[in-house]
Amino acid sequence: MTPPGGDTQHGIRRRNLARVLRTVAAQGPVSRPAVAARIGLTRAGVAPLVDELLRAGLLVETGRAATGGRGRPGTELAVSDRGPAGIGAEIGVDHLAVCAVDLRGRVRARVAADAANRHRAPGPVLRQLSGLLAEVTAEIAAEGLRPAGLTVAVPGLVARDATTVVHAPNLGWRAADLAPGLAGVTAPEGGSSAVPLTVENEANLGALAELRLGGGAGRPAPPPDFVHVSAEAGIGAAVVVDGQLLRGARGFAGELGHVPVYPDGPPCDCGGRGCLEQYAGEPAVLRAGGLTPERAAAAHPGPGARIALLARRAADGDAAVVRALHEAGTALGIALAGAVNLLDPQAVVLGGALAGLAPWVLPSLERELTLRTAVTAETGRAGGPAVTVSRLGADGPLLGAAHAALQGVLDDPLHCCVPAHSPRN
Repeated sequence: MTPPGGDTQHGIRRRNLARVLRTVAAQGPVSRPAVAARIGLTRAGVAPLVDELLRAGLLVETGRAATGGRGRPGTELAVSDRGPAGIGAEIGVDHLAVCAVDLRGRVRARVAADAANRHRAPGPVLRQLSGLLAEVTAEIAAEGLRPAGLTVAVPGLVARDATTVVHAPNLGWRAADLAPGLAGVTAPEGGSSAVPLTVENEANLGALAELRLGGGAGRPAPPPDFVHVSAEAGIGAAVVVDGQLLRGARGFAGELGHVPVYPDGPPCDCGGRGCLEQYAGEPAVLRAGGLTPERAAAAHPGPGARIALLARRAADGDAAVVRALHEAGTALGIALAGAVNLLDPQAVVLGGALAGLAPWVLPSLERELTLRTAVTAETGRAGGPAVTVSRLGADGPLLGAAHAALQGVLDDPLHCCVPAHSPRN
């Protein structure tokens, strides 16, 4: 996103402020000369930008920077651990969760609650979520942080540039605008103006989390082109092209769970037949593994509980569960082969609950991709892209939501850095 103002002097200044803040956030602590070198400005050009971000409380000076030249060493810069925070929330089929991250990317508060949200009306869900949001905002306020934005992850189609869930089959929601139900979520200090609200598909946010957080811990950063697949009760996907989400004309791109795998298969809640979710969604795998989804949900409530049950049974050698996961991997591979042939991604990333089932799902998934993917440039033979497992697992959508809520600050520090009690446009 380019800050407002275009190529006017004011617009260029805003854009450069964003570049400085992003550089320090990504690479700090870092010296002023290093910031200047990395964004292609002179030291004199960077100095007033740094001073402004220091005054705004977005940057802080830390220890002395090492220097190989003469003169006194300068201080290094880091983003502040106070000030704006991104608030992420997740509405799952069986849980609600909220977390807050600061500009350093650290999780500063997190709460979660079991919630049977399937076919539950949006109003009660949003009231319960608002309670969790109030808990998190109170906790971060005590540490000198204030919400800069709120992003809510949902397992369904979301209207582009809107707050309306068009259809979430596994929740039973249609045309549900979340904004009125979250209107009471305000900035600290009793302000009457709600923080900016974004509603986004959970698979998209999982992919954004993979882009920003997927590297590290001895793992390479994700490539700029990949398909991210995640699952809870349903299956979603996000397509990343050149480091950007491919959203589609209406914002509905990535509905992998409703790609027909076996066209004459069982009916799906979406109105189609033989969709991927009928073979690789959590309820389908439970049934195929000899477990009743309703009984499993009652005996193992909460996020990830049934996935953990399946993983435990598979690890113990339960033949029915192992076979069910093998068949789920086959269906996933068939559905993904179409996406891979169409989009030619560098990688497929398994995230969400699927990450916990990777040992039993991957072999059949990779076999189908190899059989069904067109010729590759590298080998001249049929074969699929690399398939990796996200280290974020089921935390991806929630972390992606919290980091997405900070985008406004990183894109336009001047506009977003306002007192908590001030109205926001």
